[in-house]
Amino acid sequence: MEAIYTEIRIALYAIWRMRWLALAVAWAFCLIGWVMVMRVPAAYESSARIQVQVKSLFADGAENDMQRNVDRVRQSLTSTEILKRVVRTVSNGERPLTSYESLSLIGALRSGISITAQGDDLLEIKTRISLKGISEQQTAAIARNVTQKLIEIFIQENVIGSKANNAEALSFLDQELARRAKELAEVDRQRAQITQNTLGSLPGTGSLDQRMDAARNEMVNLDSNLMQARSALAAMNGQLAATPAQIPAGVNGIDTLDQRIATLEGQLSEAISRGWTEKHPDVIAIRSQLAQLRAEKARGGSRSVPMAPNPVYVSLKSMQAEREGNVAALQARKSQLETAVTTIAQRQLAAPGAQIDQARLDRDYDVLKDQYNKLLAQREAAKLRSDATGKTDGVQFRVIDQPSLPRQPAAPNRAMLLTGVLVAGIVVGAGVAFAKSQLANVYTTTQQLAKASGLPVLGSISEVITADTRVIRRKQMMWFSSAAAGLPGMFMLLMLIEFVKRIMVS
Repeated sequence: MEAIYTEIRIALYAIWRMRWLALAVAWAFCLIGWVMVMRVPAAYESSARIQVQVKSLFADGAENDMQRNVDRVRQSLTSTEILKRVVRTVSNGERPLTSYESLSLIGALRSGISITAQGDDLLEIKTRISLKGISEQQTAAIARNVTQKLIEIFIQENVIGSKANNAEALSFLDQELARRAKELAEVDRQRAQITQNTLGSLPGTGSLDQRMDAARNEMVNLDSNLMQARSALAAMNGQLAATPAQIPAGVNGIDTLDQRIATLEGQLSEAISRGWTEKHPDVIAIRSQLAQLRAEKARGGSRSVPMAPNPVYVSLKSMQAEREGNVAALQARKSQLETAVTTIAQRQLAAPGAQIDQARLDRDYDVLKDQYNKLLAQREAAKLRSDATGKTDGVQFRVIDQPSLPRQPAAPNRAMLLTGVLVAGIVVGAGVAFAKSQLANVYTTTQQLAKASGLPVLGSISEVITADTRVIRRKQMMWFSSAAAGLPGMFMLLMLIEFVKRIMVS
């Protein structure tokens, strides 16, 4: 800590030794900086707020259009034509502007106008102007007058200009719709001619390639279905060949005598299973009946048995006819598709250019139709907007805050700049003096001399000051104090001038 304190004392002493250089540099720096600060023209800012109430007969669309119109006019306020209109009618509070002042004002307004939205229906217009060769009172008056004129032009452009723009938009849309309608009619005629020449009497829809693809896909499906139908018909024919057309008449197609014999044999087996013997009366009766029936059957074995149509055969026959019809229908459709594929292939080989033209016309037609529909929708929206603007007050304006007359400059902050120049001048002067002392071969302490020479220093001799030297140094100190006091005095004088100028503007 002691070492740091020593270094600070050495630095302060070095600056004090070069105090006249430090003071001269500080004076030069401050004078140049203060002159530059005082020559910067003051910029005055005037602001106003406008309430924009968008009224409409419609829920969404028209209101959005009105808001876009407000945004459009807001952006156009900074155009060169609008700025010229503003400058031609603006005065500085006492007289009209000269040509030089007008040109300077236009250049300042290009970057000095800002329009910002505050909420949904509030706009703030700010005008910041900085002009050379014009007093600050006149600059403040010009800023207020420019803001007032911008408000008037804003309202005028939106109320009157929107109606003119609506009429121009309707006229333009009508012309575009008529032109697009003619182009659509011409494309329709060309498409109909190509269709008649290349696609007439051909099955399907679309271009030749699309119809060919559709026919081939259907042909593949048809071959698969035809193969299945033929397989089903072959299976039906085999089943029908194995089924007799007629069967013997009787109960369920079986002879009645055989049925009675089978029934008696079943009864005999049941009796034996019960343990009845041959001498049982029922067993004797059953055997007697069996003997009679068998003898009767043996006597009538060569006689014809009555026959009846087989119902299974009849059902299979009807199913065979149905499947034969299905096969015939599929075969006929296959013949039609083969003929169609052959015809389409011939058309593709004969007219490749027509196919290209057809695809191009289809694309052109889709594009033109989309554009026509969009233009038609825009025309209806523009017509409704024009009707609403003509029959109702589409946009209403109300000035919330009138353009203000600025009382103090918005920029630059001269008080802060003057203070900054003073502080910077003192720092620069001290820095130059310290640097100059470091370049001189002078040592402040014996430690510095020993460190620089590498030899031990035995002691030091103090300076002997005479009475005449004290008188001279006292005069020099008075001169230095006066010169040093003059620096903050000049600063206070400039601050007083700035304060007086602000009082005069207000």
